Amino acid sequence: MGGKTGTKAVYFDKLKGLLDDYKSIFIVSVDNVSSQQMHEIRHSLRGDAVVLMGKNTMVRRALKGFITDSPEYERLLPHVKGNVGFIFTNGELKEIRDKILANKVAAPARAGAVAPADVYVPAGNTGMEPGKTSFFQALGVPTKIARGTIEITSDLKLVEAGGKVGASEATLLNMLNISPFTYGMKVVQVYEDGNSFSPDVLDIEESQLLKAFTSAIATITTISLAANYPTLPSIIHSLVNGYKRVISAAIPIDYSWPAIDELKDRIANPDAYAAAAPTAAAADSSAPAAEAAKEEEKEEEKEESEDEGFGGLFD
Repeated sequence: MGGKTGTKAVYFDKLKGLLDDYKSIFIVSVDNVSSQQMHEIRHSLRGDAVVLMGKNTMVRRALKGFITDSPEYERLLPHVKGNVGFIFTNGELKEIRDKILANKVAAPARAGAVAPADVYVPAGNTGMEPGKTSFFQALGVPTKIARGTIEITSDLKLVEAGGKVGASEATLLNMLNISPFTYGMKVVQVYEDGNSFSPDVLDIEESQLLKAFTSAIATITTISLAANYPTLPSIIHSLVNGYKRVISAAIPIDYSWPAIDELKDRIANPDAYAAAAPTAAAADSSAPAAEAAKEEEKEEEKEESEDEGFGGLFD
């Protein structure tokens, strides 16, 4: 009895130390993960993360004892269920997540196993003798006899994702040497700095965040302007719109200030500004031509001076 108590105390201390030392935790499902896979995953994470397994009852008891001093650990409790473990890290979450998921092994179908993905039987020659045709027919697999062997004529979905593999389906897949499933750790939940969230969050790109942020600002601005309620995103638009109204009110009356004098003059004398614009454009367009003419003149003078340096043939 004392041995068990001592073991629990050691585990509690180790869990508390890891919670204190690491800011991020991956809660992972280890269903169908072999001990060899666990060893390889631990090896691949060495230096970046620490894997800790334990009985759920012991983990819950430890966490409940820590909640008094660290209430945020209560967010971990709902996820301590099933065959799960903890991976502690201070590294970049997406990189660590990819390392966790990278270690997968192919496995044959077993009767009663839940299919993690759709299982198809591909079309093609099976190499089996015609005597086994009835077995394929019982499962609804379309076949024909070609060159003395059974040939599957078209692809067939044998098991749907989430469905259980039957004994006949498992036998057929094993007969065809098809290992349709891959098993490895799955990230169930991520905990970081007191917050718990789905691992799908790690796949959100920065461009998506910026797009969502921009859309939210535009929505706030539109609502604020419509409600005539000033907010940080809308205030600049309100100021600009207000200044436009002031200008529109000042133009028809005898009231002005330096910034509006030119606008009033443009409205009063449009022909003067219209005439000035082509002149300026012509001046701009003539400038390159004048420069080109000057360059050509210089070239001619240079050629003449070079010619004067040499006498004629009969001089």
